[in-house]
Parts: sequence; C-alpha cells; structure tokens
Amino acid sequence: MRKLLQNGSFLLIALLTVYSGIAYANNDGKSKLPSNFFLKTLDNGLEILVIEDPSVPLATIEFCVRNGAYTEAPEYDGLSHLYEHMFFKANEDYPSQEAFMDRIAELGAVFNGTTSVARVNYYITLGSSNVIDGLEFMNSAIQKPLFLKEEMEKENLVVDGEFERNEANPFFFLRDEMDRQLWGDLYSRKNTIGDHDIIKTATPEKMYEIQKKYYHPNNTLIAVAGDVDHKKIFGEVERIMGSWENSGFDPHEKYPIPEFTPLKASSNFVVENANTRVPIFMRCWHGPDTRGEARKFTYVADLFSKMLAQKTSKFQQNLVDNGLALQVNEYYYTNLITGPINIIMVPNPANVEEALKALDAEIAKWNDPDYFTEEQLETAKKLIAIDESYSKEKTSEFVHTCTFWWGTADIDYAVNYVDAVKQVSLKDIQEYVNTYIIDKPNRTGILVTPEMRESMNIDGIMNIK
Repeated sequence: MRKLLQNGSFLLIALLTVYSGIAYANNDGKSKLPSNFFLKTLDNGLEILVIEDPSVPLATIEFCVRNGAYTEAPEYDGLSHLYEHMFFKANEDYPSQEAFMDRIAELGAVFNGTTSVARVNYYITLGSSNVIDGLEFMNSAIQKPLFLKEEMEKENLVVDGEFERNEANPFFFLRDEMDRQLWGDLYSRKNTIGDHDIIKTATPEKMYEIQKKYYHPNNTLIAVAGDVDHKKIFGEVERIMGSWENSGFDPHEKYPIPEFTPLKASSNFVVENANTRVPIFMRCWHGPDTRGEARKFTYVADLFSKMLAQKTSKFQQNLVDNGLALQVNEYYYTNLITGPINIIMVPNPANVEEALKALDAEIAKWNDPDYFTEEQLETAKKLIAIDESYSKEKTSEFVHTCTFWWGTADIDYAVNYVDAVKQVSLKDIQEYVNTYIIDKPNRTGILVTPEMRESMNIDGIMNIK
C-alpha cells in the first residue's frame, strides 16, 4: 500500500487510508519526469528536489532523513520520533525555543514533522518571498541542535503523551501485540511510537548519538516545493549547505539494519481490553519490500488490495454482504524491509466463529483462476491512477509523499510506479498470493473484552489452549 503511517498512529481508519504514487524528475535526463520537477546532488551528497508550482505564492521547505524506527535497537525505541520533536527547539542560532518560535512568527511560517519506519521529515510552509530566509532557518535546526536538558525533559513528556493518546484506542493494543508477534526481537525496528520508559528517560547524549549516526548530508534530502525557481534554489542551497560535511561513510553500511527472521509457523493470540465495543480480528503475513526481486510484488500487492476492496469482489460479498462481518479490509504497507500484509475484520458478534471460518475459506480461494475478473483488475488500476492525480492537487502536501518514497524506496520506484502497476496481470496476482499468503506462516489475533472472551468461547475458536 502506497500510504503514510506517521508516528505510530494506529487508528483503524488511518490504517486503511491509501496514498497514491508519485513521480520524480532526474537531472541526468534518464528518468521520466514532470516538467516542473528538478533534482540535483551537491558534492557533499545532499540531494535537492525542487517542485515548481506558481499557482499560490507559498513554498514548503522540507528536510527528509533516512532515519526512523528501522534504525532503532531496543534501547532507542521511539527516539527517532523524539528527535523529530527536538528539531523544533533550541539550536546555536536560536538558543531557546522562545527564540525559535519568535523566528517562526517573523517568517509567517507553519511547521511540523513526522516519523515513519524509514524516514523522518521536518518542514515549514511560508510565503515564497521568504524562502531563502526559510532555508537559512531550517539549516540552523538540522546542523546545529543543542538538545538542552531542560527542553528534553519537557519534550520527553510531550512525546510520551502521544503514546498515551494512542493507548486510548483499543485497537492500538491489538496492533501493538501483532507487531510483537510478527517481528519478535526486532519489534523496535517497526515500532515508530516507541517505548514509554525509553522515551521518558531519554537524554541529550542519545540525541547526539542519533545525530552522529544519521544526520549527514549524504543521508538527507531537501525538498522545496511551490512558487520557486529551481535554479535559484539550487544555488542558495549550495551556498547555505554546501559546507555541511559529508560523513565519510554510508550510515546504513556502518550501522546495518538486521533482516527480520521469517515466520516458521502460524500462531494465534487473544488481546483483552475492557473498552472494546465489538470483536476485532487481525491476520498478518510477512510480505514483499522495495528491494531486489521482491519489488515487483509491491505493485501487485497494491492492486490486490484495491481488488479485494471492490463491492463486486467475492471477498466483500461472501463476508460483508452475507452479514458475517461488519467490515473487512486487506491492505499491504510498503516498506524498505519486509512490508506486512494485513487483514482486519470486524465480525458479526453473533457469528464470530462462522465469520472466521468463512474468512479462512475466502483466503484459500484467492489463487483460484476465477476468483478475480479482468474487469476488477482494470478497475483497480484506474483507481490507483486517480489516487495519483488527487495526490498532486496540493503541492505543499504532495511534497511529503515525495520524501516518504525517497526514504522508503528510491527515485526509480517512484518514477515507474504507475507504469509498473499497468503491467500487472491476473497471473501475477496468483503468483503473489502463492508466494506470500496461501499456506504461509502468519499471525492471527483477536481483540475482545474479558467478558466476550468467555461468553463467545474465543479461546476455543482461536485454538488457544
């Protein structure tokens, strides 16, 4: 699924939001590109993406760093997210948060940042006449953070508060336990929101350690989008940031990301939460990612989800239309390393066991040659193309999608996405489900109240002894 999942937010509706494909320009002339996209790499390794859009006199300046949950050992669980918050605090040029915020007000800017599995981004949107001042301002924040102890202590609680707000949603606990079951000892490498205790006890020293590992020009993209001229932006970025010193190493070679251990057998679990209104069922597999030969299946996975979501699909008809499920969705979340394939089903509380059996029966038929139609496949392709068009309507938001894909995949993936989707056949769909889903180890969980667990015989239904 081409989507953004920020800061560990696990609301069900967010999990089902689709973000479409993008296209990049390449200044080497070899890639297919829109005429308003421009790329350049400075001698220090800093990549610059400029998207020209004169329709509104605004510009968005965004820094994107290949950092995030996937770089986090357990003792750093959630600290990429905390670092994101500290970006908007004191630095050498603005030595307090008050000074930082005063400058934001002077620039007439709005700002934010997000953290995902494979990238952290920071951005401001301001009047295009202030874009050079904005570049200077953002440069101070990324190169010269101070990580003041007193600001850290306050922000630790703010970030931990985001964690607590997630916990207000019962689904968070099912999603969290599923991640622990799927990723085992490498759980922290997928857990963007982090760990309570790690966040609350974080120190400036840990922030500087993250900076030392990942905050280098050769691990960073700066994107400027809006009413700007790419030649002027290239020149100003080089003037302002050309002296930012290359690390002299590839962070992801020096600090390699471990591979996730393949699941060896399927298993089931139950999560209890007193605030759950209805049972929620979840099943997940290890899926493809954007590297190597597996990359072709990420396009197939996106189409597969679109096909299953259609009202004409047997999946929806045999589960929702028949009254066995109140809602059922399948989605794939594209990752740089092992993207999860997910099913979420809200079964009819009166027919939980029958609904789960029916779901198993549907999954078993996904590789049948007549389960899907050519019409459903073509409809899915059109929907993805429409999603892409919609995603480009607002440049200040579209640029975030661009940086997400720079971190999660690469430029070629983004450029060729729609064309690759168009090449997918029903045979490819069958190959995908045979490779990753049918008879493959998975994790299956259900979220219920303690009372539901007993009255509905959930342990018996889930084969838990």
